Amino acid sequence: MQPKGSGEIPVETVRVARAAFPKGSLAIRVRDELGTLFTDEEFADLFPVRGKPAWSPGRLALVLVLQFVEGLTDRQAAEAVRARIDFKYALGLELTDPGFDFSVLSEFRDRLIEADAARRVLDGVLVAARERGLLASGGKARTDSTHVLSAARELRWLEMVAETLRAALNALAQAAPEWLDQVAEPDWFRHYATRAEDSRFPKARSKREETGRRMGTDGMRLLRAVTSPDAPYQLRAPPQVETLRQIWVQHFHLVDGEVQRRDPKDRPPGTQRLVTPYDTETRTGSKRDLDWDGYRVHLTETCGPDIPHLITNVATTAAAVNDDRMAAVVHAGLAQRELLPAEHWVDTGYANSPAMVAARRDHGVELHGPLQAVNSVQTARDDGAYGQDAFTIDWDNQSVTCPNGRASKTWAVHSSQRRMPVIRVAFSVLDCRPCTHRSECLSTPTAERRQLTLRPRDEYDVLQQTRALQQTDEWKERYQIRAGVEGTIAQGVQRCGLRRSRYKGLAKTSLQHQLTGAAINLARIDAHLTGTARARTRTSHFAALRPAACGGAKQPGPELTNSVHPGAGVVAQDQHGGAAAHGPAGKPAGGPGRPPRRPRPPQGASPLRDVALPEGRQSPDLPGLPELRRHAPRTPPA
Repeated sequence: MQPKGSGEIPVETVRVARAAFPKGSLAIRVRDELGTLFTDEEFADLFPVRGKPAWSPGRLALVLVLQFVEGLTDRQAAEAVRARIDFKYALGLELTDPGFDFSVLSEFRDRLIEADAARRVLDGVLVAARERGLLASGGKARTDSTHVLSAARELRWLEMVAETLRAALNALAQAAPEWLDQVAEPDWFRHYATRAEDSRFPKARSKREETGRRMGTDGMRLLRAVTSPDAPYQLRAPPQVETLRQIWVQHFHLVDGEVQRRDPKDRPPGTQRLVTPYDTETRTGSKRDLDWDGYRVHLTETCGPDIPHLITNVATTAAAVNDDRMAAVVHAGLAQRELLPAEHWVDTGYANSPAMVAARRDHGVELHGPLQAVNSVQTARDDGAYGQDAFTIDWDNQSVTCPNGRASKTWAVHSSQRRMPVIRVAFSVLDCRPCTHRSECLSTPTAERRQLTLRPRDEYDVLQQTRALQQTDEWKERYQIRAGVEGTIAQGVQRCGLRRSRYKGLAKTSLQHQLTGAAINLARIDAHLTGTARARTRTSHFAALRPAACGGAKQPGPELTNSVHPGAGVVAQDQHGGAAAHGPAGKPAGGPGRPPRRPRPPQGASPLRDVALPEGRQSPDLPGLPELRRHAPRTPPA
């Protein structure tokens, strides 16, 4: 690849574009404000020195970003380069330039992935924005994550097992057809020649279990044949065969020489368990009440006043990676771009004492986020039980004193379930057993002594200080700034399809999210240049009438108003992508203050069928609708 072109826009292209777009367009305004975003020299290492001349990689990078801005397919993006005047202006092309074949975009994405250069696209936009004074380090930033569904269809267990075996058989049939013809059983052609979705699995549970055991036996027989000493060694090379082996290890085992399905507790954890044979990097994730197969993306944006809120870091992980591990990863990415904020606002998923200590120690960043509540038996009780804050800790002498003046017996450093350092403190049985406050201190009647689990001293001090700070009204007011990142996710979903992976594999999905971040930044820079106001949360007329007891805006009284209740929630503006409304400050629906319910009809009775309606009256359960008359059964003639 030989870098070419000065980056200047041809005179004729400028003249025609100004005439066709007197008010400009996004592509034209971005080119005028930011200049040339990408140069060929930045991507020269992706191409060999010799070979067929390549289309300008700097222009291809800009086409990829504009493709996500417009929501175009590869064919549509290539056609836009060929036919649209504003695209030719942004790319600095002659009006007669024929463009390129759409397959060039896929090849260029593969080159970016192979060289691990996905970050360069977002970096180019951020560098240009910083040079124009639209971005600076320090200030405030906010981060949140959302789920991303895999490009591969979600499979049920029988479908996954059948498709895994079918994929391995197809790979072996292509690599060694004669060998497989001798090994394959006659029934295999009937069961695995077509897709599993074209088959009808039995409905009865016993029959389904029998079908699963039959598939497990067939797969085990194929693996034994492939790994036998007489089989050619190259039969183990296809990735479909390795996928078959991993899935069979996860779901089957031998019991008395027979293949049986593993118990769910005997399977690998979610970070290692495969869920589909067609995307082996997909994992199952869980967040609150949502479960999905795919990935997870973390977006970080600036949130300062009078400047566009630009995405400064995008991190994509497997779905099974929780948010509490990502604060250090996000800060490392921001440090590489020299865009570390002074204050970083996150939600409960990211906020924990190790992350707060590491952010302050390693990067000088104050990580702010609501900490999880203390989940202990003593804290949940309302009878004056002794929580952890009732004990006095002497860090220098490694001793803890209980509220009754008894000192601890042991102090030892251990590792938690997440392999984090913790301190286990235990009191003597001789002190706890005769204690008169035993019931207020121990978690169960059968427990013999009190035990405490403490964080290391620096993390413990941060926890205590942060919990006290988060109880103040000032901190709660400042925390409202985090809500805007919800609108950023909404903009990514609506404009760029953020929650659905276009490609298979973590690397390609990560590239998609880097391009999404760059596209959102261009859209926000354009909105900043044109003075477009930031969008607000849209509330329907009916939602505005929601009673205050249900967390809405309806005021109690004889009249209904459209005014927003002060406790209904906080609406946070976002940069051109909507806003996020956070929950009420009062009790949720169903708690104290809920209006009484109407009495239910007797069991087995229908509120319509058992109500006798006078002539000409309307149904009390369906006001405003025509009368629903209920005729009594006819009396047989005498």
